Amino acid sequence: MDRTFPLEMCRNIGIIAHIDAGKTTTTERILFYTGKTYKIGSVDDGTTVTDWMAQERERGITIVSASVTAEWKGYQINIIDTPGHIDFTAEVQRSLRVLDGGVVVFDAVQGVEPQSETVWRQADRYKVPRICFVNKMDRVGASFDRSIASIIDRLGAFPIAMQLPIGSESAFVGVIDLVEMKAIYWEDQEGREPIIREIPSELLESAQIAREQMIEKAAEVDDNLIEKYLEGQEITTQELKTSLRQSVLESKATLVFCGSSLRNKGVQPVLDAVIDFLPSPLDIPPVTGTLVNTDEVIELHPIDSEPLAALVFKIVTDPYVGRLAYFRVYSGKMIVGNTVINPVKGKKERVGRLIRMYADRREDVESIPAGDIGAILGLKFSFTGETLCDASKPVVLESISFPEPVISIAIEPKTTADQDKMGEALRRLSEEDPTFRVNTDEATGQTVISGMGELHLDVLVDRMMREFNVKANVGRPRVSYRETVQNAVKNVSYKYVKQSGGHGQYGHVVFDIEPLSRGGGVIFEVKIVGGTVPKEYFKAIENGVREAAESGALAGYPVTDIKVTLVDGSYHEVDSSEMAFKMAGVFGFKEAYQKGKPVLLEPIMKVEVVMPEDYLGDVLGQLNSRRSEIQGMDVRPGNTQAVHAMVPMAEMFGYATELRSGTQGRGVFSMEFDHYAPVSETVARRILNY
Repeated sequence: MDRTFPLEMCRNIGIIAHIDAGKTTTTERILFYTGKTYKIGSVDDGTTVTDWMAQERERGITIVSASVTAEWKGYQINIIDTPGHIDFTAEVQRSLRVLDGGVVVFDAVQGVEPQSETVWRQADRYKVPRICFVNKMDRVGASFDRSIASIIDRLGAFPIAMQLPIGSESAFVGVIDLVEMKAIYWEDQEGREPIIREIPSELLESAQIAREQMIEKAAEVDDNLIEKYLEGQEITTQELKTSLRQSVLESKATLVFCGSSLRNKGVQPVLDAVIDFLPSPLDIPPVTGTLVNTDEVIELHPIDSEPLAALVFKIVTDPYVGRLAYFRVYSGKMIVGNTVINPVKGKKERVGRLIRMYADRREDVESIPAGDIGAILGLKFSFTGETLCDASKPVVLESISFPEPVISIAIEPKTTADQDKMGEALRRLSEEDPTFRVNTDEATGQTVISGMGELHLDVLVDRMMREFNVKANVGRPRVSYRETVQNAVKNVSYKYVKQSGGHGQYGHVVFDIEPLSRGGGVIFEVKIVGGTVPKEYFKAIENGVREAAESGALAGYPVTDIKVTLVDGSYHEVDSSEMAFKMAGVFGFKEAYQKGKPVLLEPIMKVEVVMPEDYLGDVLGQLNSRRSEIQGMDVRPGNTQAVHAMVPMAEMFGYATELRSGTQGRGVFSMEFDHYAPVSETVARRILNY
C-alpha cells in the first residue's frame, strides 16, 4: 500500500495529563470533529471510543493507552490517549517513547497537579515537544492566568499564551486568537462550526496587550525575531507562526490554549495547533540505533526505501484475534508477508497481518510506512521495548525503562481447574504490562503478583477473572520493601572450595562493598590488577552477585543502592570453573553484605490531598498518624486547601476511606512513588516480627 499522506503531513501525538483533567473527553471531541465518530462519546455514560475496556467504563478512568488515527485539514494525526492515574504511568512512558509531540491537558481550576508534573518530566526525558490545553474553563473557580502561573512555578516551563478566554466559569463562550486577532465563538450545542468575529470592543485593549506579551515572549527565544522586535518593525503572522513553531520543536517554549471539551468549546484551535506547531516525523532529530555486529551507533531516517527498523512499544492480548504488538516504524516499511528479525533475541518473525488501530476496532492494511504507528498480529518472540528490523541490517533501538513495582499481593486459584488457567492468564497479563511481575514465594509456595499500586493490581485481578474466567482468592496488599547496607566494607574474602572424586571446584573472590545514593541500583565493578582472576570468570562472578542481591539477609527482600567491587581473588588451573566462581560470587556477596550493617528500605509516596479549608485540621491529623512528613500547603480556589506530604506506602492502605469519612466525601488525594528510605528501628521490628 502506498503512503496515503506525505510524511510532513503526519503527526504522532499523545494526549497526556493528570487524572480527571479531561484527556479522554478531549480525544472524543477530536474524533467527532475529524469525522471519525458521528456521536460524541461520554466518559460518564461509558460510551467513549478510547476507554473501551469494561474496567475503564465502570471506573470512568483510562487504564490502557488507546491509539486512534484521524484526519484534519489534509493531515493524518495518530493520537494516543494515555492514562492519568499514577498506577498506570508505564502506559504514558512507553507512549511518549514513540511519539513526536504531546498535548498536555490541565484542569483550569487545579492548574498543574502531581501527575501533571510526572508526565511533564517523562516528556522532558524523551525530549517530546508539547503544547498545553487548559480545559474546564466553564467550571467555578477556573482561571487561565493562574493555570499559566502554575505551569511556570511547578514545571519551570516557558509558557506562551496563544489565546484569551471570552468570559469565565458559566459565562465562558469562546476565545480570542492572539495570532490572527479574531474572536472565536461556539454557539451550537455540539460546537461543530466555530464562528469567527471581530474582537468585542471591551476586550480589544486587553487582547492587544496580551498579543504584545506573546510577541515579546516569542522574541525572547528566537534570535531572528528579537532583532525585528527591538527595532520596532512589523512582525507578520507567518513570521510569528514560524518562530513559535521552531520554539516548540526545540522545546524552548510551550504554547497554551484554552477551552472546555465537555461543553464542545476550544477543541478545533487545538487541532489546528497540532498541525501548525507540533513536529512531523521529519522535524524530530534522527533516532539512533546500535548495529548488532559492530556496536556502531547509526542514525535512522524516516525513509521508506531504507532497511526496516521498528520498535515494539506495547503488547495487547485481544480476546478475539490473539496477541497484538503496537510498533512505531523509524525507517523502512513494514510489509505483510515479509520476514523480519528480532536482533535482541536473534529470532525471525513473519509479518502475518498488519492493522491500523482505531481504539478496540481495527482496519487491515498491507504496509505501515516510516514515521507511522501500527499493530502487528501473530508475533511469537517479540515484546515491549524490543526492535524489529531487516535481516540485512540488524540494528537495536534504545529500549524503554520502567519503574519497579512497589506493592504485592498473594493470589491462589480456587480450584484445581483454575490452576492452569491462572498461570496462562498471569503470563499474558505480564507480557502486556512491564510493571506487573509474577513470582513464587519460596517460603510459602504462594504466587505473588506485584504492581504500581492498589488500583493497578485491582484492575489486573479483575481482568484475570473476567477475560480469562479464572476464579481466585486474593490476599491483602503487601509493600515491596528493599534492603541495602549502611556501611562500606573493605576486603571481604571468600573461597568456594569443594573436593570430590575427579575435578574439584575452586573460586576465590575478595569484595569491597559500599552504599550508593537512592536509586543507584546494584553496580558491579572489577578493579583487579595483575590477573589474579582470569577475565573469563568476571561475568560468572557478577551473575553470582546479582543473583544473591535478589534476596537480602534481613527479610529476603531485593538489595538495592549498593556497589560491589571485585578487588582480588585467586584461581586454580584445574579446579576453577564458571560455576565455582559464580558460587563464590553468591556466598562472597552474602558475607560482605552481612558485615555492611544491612537496613530495610520502604517506598515513600509523594501525596497531595485537596479538601475544603474547614477540614484541614482533621486531614493533617490523619496524615500525622500515618508517619507522614508534611512538605507544605497552598490555597486553592473555592476555599480549598492542598496539603503536600511524603508518606510511607505501608501507611496509605485504607486512606481513601478514612479521607472520605473525615471530609464528608469532599476530600480527594493523589499519590505517586517518590523514593526508597530507611525505616526506623521500631518500624523494622514490627515488619520483621522480632
